Amino acid sequence: MKASIFIVDDHYMVIEGIQSLLQKETGIEWMGHATNAASCLAFLKQQQPDIILMDVNLPDKSGIDLCKEVKQLYPSIFILGLSTFNQQAIIANMLDNGASGYVLKNATREELLEAIQTILSGRSYLSFEAAASMKETAKQSPLITRREKEILALIAEGLTNAEIAGKLFISIPTVNTHRKSLLEKFEVKNTALLISKASKSGMI
Repeated sequence: MKASIFIVDDHYMVIEGIQSLLQKETGIEWMGHATNAASCLAFLKQQQPDIILMDVNLPDKSGIDLCKEVKQLYPSIFILGLSTFNQQAIIANMLDNGASGYVLKNATREELLEAIQTILSGRSYLSFEAAASMKETAKQSPLITRREKEILALIAEGLTNAEIAGKLFISIPTVNTHRKSLLEKFEVKNTALLISKASKSGMI
């Protein structure tokens, strides 16, 4: 049985490049392409492929948002994130929004085929560089508790210790303790550096 593939990317060179990589594969049926989110959604109303290769950067909507929308409308479609970016936060957001995998645009034919076969079998797939990025960030990110994560998010929103205490129904000294713990765990000396480091690691 052939796997039907559809690609969403706003660069024709990428579309043609991937099409040329896959067109001789007997197990793959090419269903076409869209260059933006709107035309992708219009196509899906008519027919649905097995897999969508989806660019993260699209002209009318981010691929991350489109991924979430497509998975809500058509849960059975597998989505493979496609990008030149291997930042951990982008990869994590794509996967959190329903993508089954993530490959970079410099992927080889073998890697692309492996990704397609892997996600068709119900497993997730990360290209070597994407996986390396996720592991590297995991090393850099400290382990924080659920409460610390809540407080970190509120600190990032600019709330004072008193406002955080009121919102979470805890005492101001307790908020102070958690704030000090976060500074120690992230190995920073002030709130600005804490927010910057947490943001870079994709934790806020």
